Amino acid sequence: MKNQEHTKATRYGMAIDLDKCTGCGVCVIACASENNVPVMYDESDKTRNISWMQVYILTNGSQFPHTKVIYIPRPCMQCDNPPCVPVCPATATRKDPNTGIVSQIYARCVGCRYCMAACPYHARDFNWFDPHFPEGTDRYLSPEVSPRTRGVVEKCTFCHHRLMRARTRAYREGRRDLREDEYIPACAQACPAKAITFGDLNNPGHTVSRLIKSPYVFRLLGRLGTEPKVYYISSEDWVRRMADNYLPGEFKGRG
Repeated sequence: MKNQEHTKATRYGMAIDLDKCTGCGVCVIACASENNVPVMYDESDKTRNISWMQVYILTNGSQFPHTKVIYIPRPCMQCDNPPCVPVCPATATRKDPNTGIVSQIYARCVGCRYCMAACPYHARDFNWFDPHFPEGTDRYLSPEVSPRTRGVVEKCTFCHHRLMRARTRAYREGRRDLREDEYIPACAQACPAKAITFGDLNNPGHTVSRLIKSPYVFRLLGRLGTEPKVYYISSEDWVRRMADNYLPGEFKGRG
């Protein structure tokens, strides 16, 4: 059903419910499979492996039996004020004014890694080696996602090729607007706990736009002013504080 109140520009984002996330890692595998993320010769070297989606573990620091554990999936935050964009000398990364998605143009990337230094979320990876895929797996690579060569930076794109596919289908049917379920990144689609909700943050008809109004919502490193479009939800107050998010008057740090 078309929502007549939706007049703002499209602004894609997601809400991740940490109370639902089990840390299973399916989102990581789905992301890698969907976007042809290469496998390193030595995946134990976490300083050089590539993963567009990471799952971090946080604890409240209390001793048993008061210990609490949560998992935080971390894709690219797709910031509204992305620090990676202005530092790129080759204009290889830009924010799309029509979708809000921060893209990475591999053919322009010169490998300076300024964007990696500027990103406070460590959401970008550098290709130290030529892409490698175990024997036999190359037949399962997606033809919709361009390969990345050695010497360039890559990152989560909110599965931008899925957006292009959905738009093509809509245009063929004589539509310009996409339905909520027509464009969903692989991580959100694969999550067995339904912890990841994706959609247009500016569309009141989309579930994600309602979820980000929750009193339990927060964003990572909120004080930096990057304005991430990835929102997190947790009923645990200590989780918000661990994410460097405080209510007015709560922060006791320097400055």
